[in-house]
Amino acid sequence: MIHLDTNFLIGALLSGSTESTTLLAWLRRHEPVTVSAVVWAEFLCGPVGAADIATASEIFGKPVPFDGNAATTAALLFNAGKRRRGSLADCMIAGAALVGGGRLATNNRADFERFQEHGLVLEVV
Repeated sequence: MIHLDTNFLIGALLSGSTESTTLLAWLRRHEPVTVSAVVWAEFLCGPVGAADIATASEIFGKPVPFDGNAATTAALLFNAGKRRRGSLADCMIAGAALVGGGRLATNNRADFERFQEHGLVLEVV
C-alpha cells in the first residue's frame, strides 16, 4: 500500500509531472494507492478546483479514516520529534501510513525522513 502525502497528491494531478508519471506507473502495476483523511483535508483546503477534486475522488475513492490507532502513533511521533511546532499534520500523515502498513510517497523528504527511525518507509520522488 502506498499512501500519498499532500504535496505528492497535488503534483500527481499535474499532467506530465514526475508525480503523475509515478502514480500512473503504480496504478498500471495495480499497486494499491490511497490517501489518508488528513491528506484529503489538506488537499481540499486548496486552492483546488472541482475537476481536481473529482479526479482525485475517482482515483482514490474514500480516504483512509484517521482513527485512534493513527492518532496514538501520530502523538508518539510528535513527542519523539521534540514537539516541533508546525509538525503535527506531518506526524498525522506519517502515523496513518505506519498504521496502514504502507509506504509514504512524498516529494518533501525533509518533513518525513525523521520518521524512518520509527519504521516509516518513504517513496521519494
